[in-house]
Amino acid sequence: MAKESNRMRKEPARQPLDRIDRALVAAVQQDVRRSNKELAARVGLSPSACLERMRRLRARGVIRGAWAEVDPRALGIDLEAMIAVTLRQHVRDDVESFRAHALALPEVVAVHHVAGQVDFLVQVAVRDSRHLRDLALDEFSARAEVARIETSIIFATTWSPRLPDYLDPPPTAAPPPRRRRRTLPA
Repeated sequence: MAKESNRMRKEPARQPLDRIDRALVAAVQQDVRRSNKELAARVGLSPSACLERMRRLRARGVIRGAWAEVDPRALGIDLEAMIAVTLRQHVRDDVESFRAHALALPEVVAVHHVAGQVDFLVQVAVRDSRHLRDLALDEFSARAEVARIETSIIFATTWSPRLPDYLDPPPTAAPPPRRRRRTLPA
């Protein structure tokens, strides 16, 4: 049986977020450690109603998790890199096989399936340059579906802990009023 080409057809439509849900999402992105009581006060709900809203947002997959930012050096990580991976063929089986392999590696922090000249950008955290070399050769270049890799060392990472909210388009500026020319009596 042939695989369905568009998996989006199987996904249910997303329920829209109302003003309060969006305010909760923004507040949690700003500080995930806020108590339910603080969140409720911030969005104008009772604590029980706020708790129920947060449960629904998690159940719907809007809020997917919370985590702590850890100093990599505390875990023996002295080097991070991005590995750009080009597959021999960009076919579903190879994409899924490579993604599963990469996600199973303990050094992998993130796997991005991308469009462009490469197929994947894989962020890795390793002990040192030898560890990176061995990982690249043994776990990436040696794979049958991989045609080419290119490794870039990460000097520093700065990220925003929040996503922008594009649900309401910003108001457009009204065009300036048209001036009428006055004619003075002669």
